[in-house]
Amino acid sequence: MDRLTHVNDQGRAKMVDVSAKEKTSRTAIARTTVTMNQQAYDAVTQQKVEKGDVLAVAQVAGIMAAKQTSQWIPMCHPLSLSGVDITFTWEEAGCLAIHATVKTKNETGVEMEALTAVSAAALTVYDMCKALDKGMTIASTYLVQKTGGKSGDYQSDQSVDGG
Repeated sequence: MDRLTHVNDQGRAKMVDVSAKEKTSRTAIARTTVTMNQQAYDAVTQQKVEKGDVLAVAQVAGIMAAKQTSQWIPMCHPLSLSGVDITFTWEEAGCLAIHATVKTKNETGVEMEALTAVSAAALTVYDMCKALDKGMTIASTYLVQKTGGKSGDYQSDQSVDGG
């Protein structure tokens, strides 16, 4: 690659023109983790957080964020998504892994939508549990895999369980 695709001839940012690209099926899976203290973990797993069902609200937040990614990330194309799924796994007491799988049939991929989805879900967990643990950490946010498009498939070597 000779130059960045998001930079015009004057060296300024631009939105990439994807009008000549073919619509293909594309999928992206992203992952992040939220680590919390025992009190917050117990409250989440026993559904005793005063604000409500933490994981249900975080799941909706992740889906909403995926659908609104182009409003958050300046150079992202607005995309019609064909599917968004947010899943949660307790890797150990107090360490919540969040995965987002996002699908489309479009000219450009959904990596940013998947990354935005897990980020919003994690921030929602933080917001709902901050009264119990202000020291929660959100970490290790990354693209697990993507399929489709001109650049082909990608699989992270960081993947613990493949999404």
